[in-house]
Amino acid sequence: MYAIVVDGGRQYRVEPGMEVDIDFRDLSQGSEFTFETVLAVSADDGLKLGAPTVDGASVIASVIGPKKDKKIYIQKFRRRKHSKRRTGHRQLHTRVKIEKIAV
Repeated sequence: MYAIVVDGGRQYRVEPGMEVDIDFRDLSQGSEFTFETVLAVSADDGLKLGAPTVDGASVIASVIGPKKDKKIYIQKFRRRKHSKRRTGHRQLHTRVKIEKIAV
């Protein structure tokens, strides 16, 4: 069984027991998070596609905690001006574990 959910403009294919990194939310560890926008659900009785979402379907996940992404570096350089700048950024994510898919 799997579902396709939307969060933060991105679509995720999730299954029960799977861990997913979503956009950062200030949620405590162990709390429950619900994905309301479900585009498709595949179960034993077949695939249900939404138009645009599946009515009454939701995905329930528990929060594992915050996670930092790898660091990326941004380098700006102006030729012939003896000017350069290097900055870094680490994106925060919230890691959740998919508990169940409710249809």
